[in-house]
Amino acid sequence: MDHLAAIRAAGVAPVDIRALFAAEPDRLDRLSASACGLHMDLSRLALPLPVLDQLLAACTAADLPGWRARLLAGEVVNPSEGRAATHTAERGIGNAADVAVAQAAAAEVARIATQLRTEGVSDVILIGIGGSALGPALLNDALGRDGDGPRIHVVSNIDGEALHRALAACRLETTRLVVISKTFTTAETMTNAETALAALGPAARAQAIAITARPDRAAAWGAGHVLPFAESVGGRYSLWSAVGLPLAIRCGPQALSQLRAGAAAMDAHFRDTPLPQNLPVLAALADVWAAHGQGQQTRGVFAYDERLRLLPSYLQQLEMESNGKSVARDGSPLAGPTAAITWGGTGTDAQHAVFQLIHQGTCVGPVEFVAVLEPAHGLPATHHRQLLANCFAQGAALLKGRSFEAALALSGGDKALAHAKTFSGNRPSSTLLLDRLDPATLGAALAFYEHRTFVAAVLLGINPFDQWGVELGKELANALLAGEDLGFDPSTARLVARAGL
Repeated sequence: MDHLAAIRAAGVAPVDIRALFAAEPDRLDRLSASACGLHMDLSRLALPLPVLDQLLAACTAADLPGWRARLLAGEVVNPSEGRAATHTAERGIGNAADVAVAQAAAAEVARIATQLRTEGVSDVILIGIGGSALGPALLNDALGRDGDGPRIHVVSNIDGEALHRALAACRLETTRLVVISKTFTTAETMTNAETALAALGPAARAQAIAITARPDRAAAWGAGHVLPFAESVGGRYSLWSAVGLPLAIRCGPQALSQLRAGAAAMDAHFRDTPLPQNLPVLAALADVWAAHGQGQQTRGVFAYDERLRLLPSYLQQLEMESNGKSVARDGSPLAGPTAAITWGGTGTDAQHAVFQLIHQGTCVGPVEFVAVLEPAHGLPATHHRQLLANCFAQGAALLKGRSFEAALALSGGDKALAHAKTFSGNRPSSTLLLDRLDPATLGAALAFYEHRTFVAAVLLGINPFDQWGVELGKELANALLAGEDLGFDPSTARLVARAGL
């Protein structure tokens, strides 16, 4: 059943967000929520409260409570692969058997991390791609600055330049290799791993740590240590598992435990909080409405904290690989849009690059500002005050705009210049505030985004836990490398010939 048909049937009509604040006195209260060290304000989005009520009713019609219960109980929620999605068990919420396995694995991760932190290792090269690299890289960049363990160097790209730079930054004689691959067959990862082993010397393979859902393959490869994780933990949800080892190496096992605890707190909020006050639910409803009710299929995410500069890249995989689908769970074509194009950058840098389009361009879509209330540096307070002032001002400016008359007064009567200085305003934005950036709060934030993605998938009627769309390109790349002629189009054939593949 199409639970969003009524919303689409109403057509895409512009919404005056500024007028909503006057017409809906409880708007700010109903479209704001706090949980687990996070506060989100969705009130500046083009989401009228009567539509919010329709979307909440659609959640019930789509059986969101049932899907949520099945997810958190470790039941099958990935029908195309016949699997559960047990990433929440890695942080202690799931069926007892899954949680017990995860806890035993967590103890081994802590042991290996402690060993590496105490045996004179200076550097760790982590090789993976997709969720096997994006999550660990985000954790290391966000939390690793003050860590006292070995330095972490994440390599994902098959471009040799990426591995060359990592090797050049390491003391090779005291460097260890961590290889992360769910299948332990990922071509880019295994190629990079073999090249790294050649550079690190003959003892490197026996010292290498493999993290995988196929421990048999990792053992056959010759890894000295194999840390498994469950097949039912998807790559983009895997940082809670042994894939989080690099954080434990850099910052200590307690940091990974705190990350999981923060995520578990968000899991409990998602499970126990009524839908109208549920943080991931509210955000997901706003996402679905932007696409279905406003025809806006882009969402910009701008982190006003240098430590979160990798968050937009992380969310790109989480959101677009999960919900970038065109068919429902039963294989039938979808009637409307699914995932938006997630993109973004870092404030205030982005203000001097892409915000021109956001404020005055013709492509309009929601913008999400992410900021941290407490700075972690000891520099003068003016840095953080300017950072937050810019973050809050950008959202205010998107909503407020500037009239032609006001611009004309600023332009000395020059009408052409006044038109150039006019801002339409009424452009949607939201703000996510973290009290601080520590492992627990970051864990809560990442779990919030996971559940937000899941709620949108339930409303859309799709499976967010498979990713068949990445397979065809891999197959064709393997065919090209093998010299197979699969009837490529003339453009591809000429490019292949020109490159001498």
